[in-house]
Amino acid sequence: MSEQKNESKAQAAAVSSQQEVSTFDRNRHIFGAFIGPILAIIVWFVPIPDLTPEAHKLLSIMTLVATWWICEPIPIPVTSLLGPTLCVVLGVVKMKEAFAAFANPMIFLFMGGFIIAKAMTVNGLDKRIAYGIMSMKWVGDSPRRIFLAIGLACMLCSGWISNTATAAMMFPIALGLLEAIKEMMASNGKEISLKTYKYATGLMLMTAYACSIGGVLTPIGTPPNIIMLGFLNELADIHVSFFDWMVWGFVAMIAYFIITYIILTKMFPSDVDHIEGAQDFIREKVNGLGKWTVAQKNTLIAFLVAVILWVTPGVLSIIYGTDSEIVKGYNKLFPEAIAAMVGALLLFFLPGDRKFSKTTLRWRDAVAGVEWGTLLLFGGGLAMGGMMYATGLSGWIGDQIVKMMGGEPSQLVLVAVFCVMSLLLSELTSHTAATNMIGPLAIGAAISAGFSPVPVAVGVALSASLGFMLPVSTPPNAIVYASGYIPITKMIKTGVYIDFIGIAFVTIPIVLYLVSLIVG
Repeated sequence: MSEQKNESKAQAAAVSSQQEVSTFDRNRHIFGAFIGPILAIIVWFVPIPDLTPEAHKLLSIMTLVATWWICEPIPIPVTSLLGPTLCVVLGVVKMKEAFAAFANPMIFLFMGGFIIAKAMTVNGLDKRIAYGIMSMKWVGDSPRRIFLAIGLACMLCSGWISNTATAAMMFPIALGLLEAIKEMMASNGKEISLKTYKYATGLMLMTAYACSIGGVLTPIGTPPNIIMLGFLNELADIHVSFFDWMVWGFVAMIAYFIITYIILTKMFPSDVDHIEGAQDFIREKVNGLGKWTVAQKNTLIAFLVAVILWVTPGVLSIIYGTDSEIVKGYNKLFPEAIAAMVGALLLFFLPGDRKFSKTTLRWRDAVAGVEWGTLLLFGGGLAMGGMMYATGLSGWIGDQIVKMMGGEPSQLVLVAVFCVMSLLLSELTSHTAATNMIGPLAIGAAISAGFSPVPVAVGVALSASLGFMLPVSTPPNAIVYASGYIPITKMIKTGVYIDFIGIAFVTIPIVLYLVSLIVG
């Protein structure tokens, strides 16, 4: 089958997938549009003596915002602006307090990361990295190694650029490899249908899942990470460094990936030992990139500068100690947000060609690369979380949660409950919105129970990235589901296995390790 026919087939499958998802979404939107205001009004008029008037009003507004974040009758970023706006109109706080969180340094950390990621995509650096992994000699034409290489490429790229962009980039590569398998078998007299071919299902799922798994590596890898770091900073005055998160994220990423690889290879094995034409396909892709361009080299320089600035405090802390004057002085000059902006701004100073006729990244591309909706959602979540803390609402909710758990829950039970809540909610709605809702509650409950909020915050962030059960859970899931090669029952089954094994054997152990560090 030609490449054009292959693309047309994928597009047709995408349209079918979108139609299936839109029916669910339409019902969800309509339900949320009515139930949100109804619930908010009920909360407004129900007397709650333990709350101040401002906290009571905020609880009503949060009920509306949370419901609309889940059901999305209006775009999620718009809901994120609606919450602080209603807080001002209804007299919860003054305007300066309501919108101060939209200038939080974490937003500029994310913005810088978006701009660097866009430069990598525009200049083709992301493809060089992905194809470079796929073309390594150890990969060859072995189906299992190709399976592993696809996963590694997706995982490593999505640690630094958008999960969605990574999935969109790797999706046609995976499709091309599957077509090579089909053609090889046809030449040997064996016709197969990729819609019922186990290996095809497994390769598509690996493409999606590895993109989500890679996001846990860095604070900028996926929104839940930086949202929880922002909440820790705002609600508990605890700063977690970029380096510290990368240490935890790296362990989680590798462990999640191993679990996913084992489960998918067992459930969807290949029935051939070699894929004839696979190496030629990848070689053709690599040759199509040509030689390294000036823009690609300078994008790599800007990216490495940002990474070095991000990890330097961790290295200095190991050498000199976390309380040394050198570390404190460095953090004043180059906090994470400034490091991101330095890397991003370099892209507008470094030349994009040998004639110096353009910069490495054009402004219109940078603007298109920034996910403004995500930044608004992040800012809105921080704003609502900050107001919950200031009015005492988060403390009250935390007390209620602790009481429901028997008054003195163990830290393990507390963390496990919020991890599962984060996971289940992220399966049904945006993991960014889910983290915005669960985050303040988890931190408030941990503080009310007398525990450090760091372990539960890390647990919530990691669990939110394990949305593997449904096409609507994450954009990478929806992209690969559009191929038509993944029966919904298979996605649900594998998603359940990976989700709960991941929480039980990765998330919880990492959190318990953090508990031991804090207690020790």
